[in-house]
Amino acid sequence: MTARVSPYLSFDGNAREAMGFYQSVFGGSLQITTFGDLHGPTDAATDSLVAHVVLRGASGIVLMGSDRTPGDHGAGGTQSITLGGDDETELTGYWKRLCADGAVTVPFARSPWGARYGRCTDRFGTDWLVNVASPSTP
Repeated sequence: MTARVSPYLSFDGNAREAMGFYQSVFGGSLQITTFGDLHGPTDAATDSLVAHVVLRGASGIVLMGSDRTPGDHGAGGTQSITLGGDDETELTGYWKRLCADGAVTVPFARSPWGARYGRCTDRFGTDWLVNVASPSTP
Protein backbone atom coordinates (compact mmCIF):
# COMPACT_ATOMS: atom_id res chain seq x y z
CA MET A 1 0.00 0.00 0.00
CA THR A 2 1.24 3.49 -0.82
CA ALA A 3 0.68 6.44 1.50
CA ARG A 4 -0.23 9.81 0.01
CA VAL A 5 -0.53 13.30 1.41
CA SER A 6 -3.17 15.60 -0.08
CA PRO A 7 -3.62 19.25 0.84
CA TYR A 8 -7.01 20.13 2.37
CA LEU A 9 -7.87 23.79 1.83
CA SER A 10 -10.48 25.84 3.70
CA PHE A 11 -12.36 28.70 2.04
CA ASP A 12 -14.65 31.51 3.13
CA GLY A 13 -17.66 30.59 1.00
CA ASN A 14 -15.84 30.37 -2.33
CA ALA A 15 -14.61 26.75 -2.35
CA ARG A 16 -16.55 25.95 -5.52
CA GLU A 17 -14.98 28.91 -7.37
CA ALA A 18 -11.47 28.25 -6.02
CA MET A 19 -11.53 24.55 -6.83
CA GLY A 20 -12.90 25.34 -10.30
CA PHE A 21 -9.87 27.58 -10.75
CA TYR A 22 -7.52 24.77 -9.64
CA GLN A 23 -9.30 22.45 -12.08
CA SER A 24 -8.52 24.96 -14.86
CA VAL A 25 -4.86 24.82 -13.78
CA PHE A 26 -4.43 21.07 -13.24
CA GLY A 27 -7.23 19.56 -15.35
CA GLY A 28 -9.08 16.51 -14.11
CA SER A 29 -12.43 16.21 -12.39
CA LEU A 30 -14.20 17.73 -9.39
CA GLN A 31 -16.46 15.87 -7.00
CA ILE A 32 -18.45 18.35 -4.88
CA THR A 33 -20.72 17.64 -1.91
CA THR A 34 -22.62 20.49 -0.26
CA PHE A 35 -23.89 20.64 3.31
CA GLY A 36 -27.39 20.44 1.83
CA ASP A 37 -26.41 17.20 0.05
CA LEU A 38 -25.22 15.71 3.34
CA HIS A 39 -28.03 16.74 5.65
CA GLY A 40 -30.86 17.71 3.32
CA PRO A 41 -32.12 21.29 3.26
CA THR A 42 -31.86 22.56 6.83
CA ASP A 43 -30.19 25.96 6.85
CA ALA A 44 -30.33 28.38 3.92
CA ALA A 45 -27.08 29.99 5.14
CA THR A 46 -25.07 26.77 4.81
CA ASP A 47 -26.96 24.39 2.49
CA SER A 48 -25.14 25.61 -0.63
CA LEU A 49 -21.70 25.74 1.02
CA VAL A 50 -19.22 23.04 0.03
CA ALA A 51 -18.87 20.39 2.74
CA HIS A 52 -16.20 18.49 0.79
CA VAL A 53 -14.64 18.77 -2.65
CA VAL A 54 -11.99 16.61 -4.32
CA LEU A 55 -10.03 17.57 -7.41
CA ARG A 56 -8.31 14.65 -9.09
CA GLY A 57 -5.96 16.32 -11.54
CA ALA A 58 -4.86 14.85 -14.84
CA SER A 59 -1.27 14.24 -13.63
CA GLY A 60 -2.28 12.54 -10.37
CA ILE A 61 -2.47 15.75 -8.33
CA VAL A 62 -5.16 15.58 -5.64
CA LEU A 63 -6.47 18.64 -3.80
CA MET A 64 -9.32 18.60 -1.30
CA GLY A 65 -11.20 21.33 0.48
CA SER A 66 -14.37 22.79 1.91
CA ASP A 67 -16.05 26.03 2.87
CA ARG A 68 -15.83 27.20 6.47
CA THR A 69 -19.19 27.37 8.18
CA PRO A 70 -20.16 30.24 10.50
CA GLY A 71 -18.19 29.80 13.72
CA ASP A 72 -15.51 27.65 12.07
CA HIS A 73 -12.27 29.56 12.49
CA GLY A 74 -9.36 27.67 10.99
CA ALA A 75 -5.84 28.95 11.55
CA GLY A 76 -5.45 29.95 7.90
CA GLY A 77 -2.47 31.65 6.37
CA THR A 78 -0.07 29.09 7.81
CA GLN A 79 0.14 26.58 4.99
CA SER A 80 1.90 26.38 1.66
CA ILE A 81 1.69 23.80 -1.09
CA THR A 82 4.85 22.61 -2.80
CA LEU A 83 4.45 21.49 -6.40
CA GLY A 84 7.50 19.79 -7.82
CA GLY A 85 8.75 17.44 -10.49
CA ASP A 86 11.03 17.27 -13.48
CA ASP A 87 8.67 18.19 -16.34
CA GLU A 88 9.60 21.83 -16.84
CA THR A 89 6.93 22.49 -19.47
CA GLU A 90 4.13 21.11 -17.30
CA LEU A 91 5.26 22.88 -14.12
CA THR A 92 5.86 26.19 -15.92
CA GLY A 93 2.28 26.01 -17.21
CA TYR A 94 0.98 25.40 -13.68
CA TRP A 95 3.08 28.33 -12.42
CA LYS A 96 1.68 30.75 -14.99
CA ARG A 97 -1.92 29.77 -14.29
CA LEU A 98 -1.54 29.79 -10.49
CA CYS A 99 0.06 33.26 -10.51
CA ALA A 100 -2.55 34.83 -12.80
CA ASP A 101 -4.38 37.47 -10.74
CA GLY A 102 -2.24 36.53 -7.72
CA ALA A 103 1.03 37.83 -6.30
CA VAL A 104 4.53 36.57 -7.09
CA THR A 105 6.74 36.55 -4.00
CA VAL A 106 9.76 34.81 -5.57
CA PRO A 107 10.07 35.00 -9.38
CA PHE A 108 10.21 31.66 -11.22
CA ALA A 109 13.90 31.41 -12.11
CA ARG A 110 17.05 29.32 -11.72
CA SER A 111 17.76 28.74 -8.02
CA PRO A 112 21.02 28.32 -6.09
CA TRP A 113 20.31 24.57 -5.80
CA GLY A 114 20.13 24.22 -9.60
CA ALA A 115 16.39 23.94 -10.03
CA ARG A 116 13.88 26.44 -11.37
CA TYR A 117 11.91 27.72 -8.39
CA GLY A 118 9.26 30.31 -7.69
CA ARG A 119 6.72 31.19 -5.04
CA CYS A 120 3.36 32.88 -5.44
CA THR A 121 0.08 33.42 -3.66
CA ASP A 122 -2.91 32.70 -5.88
CA ARG A 123 -6.02 34.86 -6.02
CA PHE A 124 -7.64 32.71 -3.30
CA GLY A 125 -4.78 33.26 -0.82
CA THR A 126 -3.09 29.86 -1.20
CA ASP A 127 0.71 29.99 -1.14
CA TRP A 128 2.40 27.85 -3.84
CA LEU A 129 6.07 26.84 -4.05
CA VAL A 130 6.88 25.48 -7.53
CA ASN A 131 10.16 23.64 -8.06
CA VAL A 132 11.41 22.08 -11.31
CA ALA A 133 14.19 19.69 -10.33
CA SER A 134 17.42 19.69 -12.25
CA PRO A 135 18.80 16.24 -13.15
CA SER A 136 20.89 16.27 -9.94
CA THR A 137 18.19 17.75 -7.64
CA PRO A 138 15.78 15.42 -5.80
